[in-house]
Amino acid sequence: MRTRLLCLPGPALLAGIALAAGAAVAQDYPNRPIRLIIPYGTGGITDITARIVAPRISDRLGQQVVVENRPGGAAIPGFDLVAKARPDGYIAVLATTALAANPILFRKLPYDAEKDFAPVSLVATAPTVLVVHPSIPAHSVKELIALAKSKPGALNYGSAGNGSDNHLTTEVFKNATGIDVLHIPYKGGGAAMTDLVGGQVAFVFGTIPSAHPYVSSGRLRALAVSSLKRNSSLPDVPTVSEAALPGFNLNAWLGIFVPAGTPANVIDRLHAATVTARQRPEVSERLISLGLEPVGSTPAQLGAHLKSEIARWAKLAREVKFEVVD
Repeated sequence: MRTRLLCLPGPALLAGIALAAGAAVAQDYPNRPIRLIIPYGTGGITDITARIVAPRISDRLGQQVVVENRPGGAAIPGFDLVAKARPDGYIAVLATTALAANPILFRKLPYDAEKDFAPVSLVATAPTVLVVHPSIPAHSVKELIALAKSKPGALNYGSAGNGSDNHLTTEVFKNATGIDVLHIPYKGGGAAMTDLVGGQVAFVFGTIPSAHPYVSSGRLRALAVSSLKRNSSLPDVPTVSEAALPGFNLNAWLGIFVPAGTPANVIDRLHAATVTARQRPEVSERLISLGLEPVGSTPAQLGAHLKSEIARWAKLAREVKFEVVD
């Protein structure tokens, strides 16, 4: 009786099969809707930007890009959903600074920011704006600092959650000024702004798209923007650097990522569609009017940006006493 030997494919053959499968996936990509995960609630900068850009990406790809909000948990559940998803180009995440900063705020994360995601394109950057409720007796950054110092622990501030741009910017501001204020995290920037308008929190370093309508209507008072130069949508509002803290400079950013292992030609199609969408006059003009700066980088540029942001927040963590969660 003859014994049959089972010959398993070698590494080279397996790699060839994987490449062929990836090419087959990409040939007819996309042939169904694409999910764009927003790891925050509605009404914040991430949600607003996604709903401006997604329809134009859909136009270019010929398939609907469905914006799906997955708020809560400092954006970790939303990021983890994408990190563990099938890498076929049918799910992506519009990530924020939290992707780079969460490693300094949480000792354990279910994903690796650099290893589990593939970059597609940096969509936009934007400063935040320091806004206070009209009942707060502060009409400048220096007055707010003086008020907070006169009442340690009495003032509170809102954010879109731990690791959000609102949270991180305020913690750097706290460290630079020596003030003691209480952090109130929400499940998204929209909820934080709603409670600020309602007087439940004293101030927020809000993203300009979510804060601007309230500032222009007089329901909130803008004290300063967080960038080194003034923002064109709020030209009369000084920078924090001008008003009180020379050199203060922090900006939010938004970039599209897909799961690591997504075929390169699929990423290329997503990248081309995203850049084309960003270049549409109605899209760029809308983003600029909201205080954002449209970018449209290459995947490699976004990858380098994420790496530099992770290093920057790690350095800041050595200077600022961020609260770390187990």
